[in-house]
Amino acid sequence: MFEEPTQPPATLGDVLYATSKAPVPEQDWASLVQSIAGGDQLALHALYERAHRPVFTLIMRITANRETAEELTIDVFHDVWRRASRYDAANGTVLGWIMNQARSRAIDRLRFESRKKRSHGADMQPLADVAADPRDVLQLREQGESLRAALATLTLDERQAIETTFFAGLTHAEAAARLNQPLGTIKTRIRSGLHKLREILLVGRANS
Repeated sequence: MFEEPTQPPATLGDVLYATSKAPVPEQDWASLVQSIAGGDQLALHALYERAHRPVFTLIMRITANRETAEELTIDVFHDVWRRASRYDAANGTVLGWIMNQARSRAIDRLRFESRKKRSHGADMQPLADVAADPRDVLQLREQGESLRAALATLTLDERQAIETTFFAGLTHAEAAARLNQPLGTIKTRIRSGLHKLREILLVGRANS
């Protein structure tokens, strides 16, 4: 899971570069995006490892909600996977492009929550306390056939939630709408399904 900084950086620049011990050439970032645009999942994983902490930190600062920050961090990298071919270096750096997506998602979530509160008032039901770790998700993406076999062991509801969210590239909210299920229910099914998949894949690696 993500670790919250004990002393949050004071500026946006600090947020963007707090985890970088040395500057990374922009061409390296751009090369990863080009590979992602070509369908390279390992490049997505490498970009995630490089950028997920500043993304999470920025979203956490905006939303002040750890669960939301974890969820939206996953969504941001889904967006990167879908939109990599649209990246244009003339419009800014790769990290800036990713952080703009993170900021937009965080602000959109705040607006959504505000509208929901106004619509439902005190009767609004709290969401389930669920958040899938993006590192688990990206690792599971790389398992290929082993993952497909493991998916067959899940319940139908768990499998539908995971496949709709991660393999169809939808956000949690979009998956909930497509499956006509409450958002909290979808999150719960994703968490339980991912837990089962991790256990199955760990056993498989141990036996290989």
